[in-house]
Formats: sequence, structure tokens, C-alpha cells
Amino acid sequence: MQLIITDAWLAKSRAIHLSGTKLVLAAMGASLILMLLAAGIYQWVFLKGAREGWPVVGTMLRVVVKDEFAQRDRFMRENLDVLARKLGEMQAKMTQLESLGDRVSGLAGIKPSDIKPGQGGALMPGQPLSMQDLQTTLAGLDRLADQRTDLMTMMESRLFEQKISNMMVPTEPPVAGGIVSSLFGWRIDPITGHSALHTGLDFPASVGTPILAAAGGVVVTQEFHPEYGNMIEIDHGNDLVSRYAHASKVLVKKGDLIRRGQKIAEVGTTGRSTGAHLHFEVLVLGIPQDPQKFLAAGQNLATHQLAKLTAAAPARPSRP
Repeated sequence: MQLIITDAWLAKSRAIHLSGTKLVLAAMGASLILMLLAAGIYQWVFLKGAREGWPVVGTMLRVVVKDEFAQRDRFMRENLDVLARKLGEMQAKMTQLESLGDRVSGLAGIKPSDIKPGQGGALMPGQPLSMQDLQTTLAGLDRLADQRTDLMTMMESRLFEQKISNMMVPTEPPVAGGIVSSLFGWRIDPITGHSALHTGLDFPASVGTPILAAAGGVVVTQEFHPEYGNMIEIDHGNDLVSRYAHASKVLVKKGDLIRRGQKIAEVGTTGRSTGAHLHFEVLVLGIPQDPQKFLAAGQNLATHQLAKLTAAAPARPSRP
């Protein structure tokens, strides 16, 4: 393409040659300039008309603003509905947590009402919700979560205390699967043939059978006794001591910290004994008690706790 430019008197002329690329670029530049001018004029007219209240511009402005508010309201409503569904799910989970907490608190011996009475309300499905409704429900869930946290903390402390207490009471059988051959009480002494008080339980077992600590504690005695032979005494606190006699081999020493069920010795027939067995005693304030009561209490406690846990566990849904 060729353009010829001349002045008003045709005295001078100038020829401009435009290739295809230059022509396209020139067209694009011109279009951009026109668009900017149009946008500037539209903006100036629109703003001026809006400020001065021109009828046509005012009507257009109201339509645009109304449509914008409608879109914003629709967007907010959709988001509020999503939040409402999420809050409903949170409330359902919180209800399950509260039910579980109530069941577990029974195991710990704590009443949830002792912490703080429950508060709150449920979202009503199908009803339009405002931001204020959501904020109120969120605040209620936050308070309920704080109450559940306090309850769980107290239950954890109580259950821990119960666990420690149970671990420090000699309720664990000192010989796994052992059978008692001689009970606590008066009997005919197998050596003298006379009536004598038997101050413990005898568990017959082969030499080398593990002897287990009936509860956690501290070894306060580890010695050879003329009658008890190789003997161990464990202090469990609260003036409660367990005694293990006639061992063939001792695996602990005085001052050792012992845990429940730990192997502390092996069955033997040392001391005043007619055969391999463990002589097991429980003393309170130095007075022998019937160890069978402690062992039976441990079995009853385990059975009772198992029954409570089974009752507290949620039932499995049945297959359709």
C-alpha cells in the first residue's frame, strides 16, 4: 500500500509505503486509541450524569447497582448455606463426642453436670440463616468444646489415679496360671504335723518357674531367711507389703523399683519347704492378710472394667 501526502499548494509531496505488517499495526494502534477515547468519554459522561442526576444515567446506575447487590446477596447466601451445613456436621460430631464423654465419665466416676451444665441449641434445617445465627451457634459450640475439654482433662486425671492405685495393689497372680495348693488360715503343718496358721498362699510349680510381682513397688527386703529361704519383700505404699518365699533364684535387690508383672525371681524349695513352690503373703501394717482377697479383687475389677467398656462401646450397625 502507498500513501502520497502533499501540502496545500501542491508544492511538495511525500510518498509513504505501508507493508502488510505495518498496516496491521497501524490499524491496531488506531483501534486502541479509539477504545481509550470511548472509554474515557463513557466514564466522564457516566460519572458526570451520576453526580448531576441525569435521568437516563441515573436509571442505568440503579440497574447496575441493583444487579451487583443481587449477585452479592446470592453469593453470601450460598456461602451461608455451606457454612450452615458444616455447622450441622460439627454439631452432630459434638453430640457424639458428648455422648462418648458421658459414658467414659461413668468409668472415671465423674458426673458431667459437676463440671458445668450443658448449653446450646441446634441449627434448624431448611430455614434461612443470618450471619448472626451462625455466630451465635459457633459461640455455643465453642463453649461446649471448652466444657468437653475440661471434662476430658478431669477424666484423664481420675483414670490415671485409678490406674496408679490399681498398679500399687497386689492383685496380679505371682505365678502365671498357678494353682493354689494351700490356702491362708489354720492347717496341719506338713513338717510338724501340728495345727499352725498358714500366713499366705502356696503355688506349687516346677523349679525355675518365673515369680512375678503382684504389684508395682520398691524392694525393701532381699535376703535368705531360715524359714522362708530366698525371700523378697516389696513395699507398695500405704503400709502394704507383699512377700515371696522359697525362691531358687532372685533377680532383684533391695532398693529396686519394680513394676507390676515383672519377673523378680524363680520358684524353688529353699528354706523350710517340702517341695518346689512359691509361698506368697500380703501384709498390712505388718499383719498377714489373706492374699486370696486381693487376687479375687483384681479379677473382679478386671471383669467389672471389661463389662463397663463393653457397655460403653457403641454398637456396630447391622448389615442391611
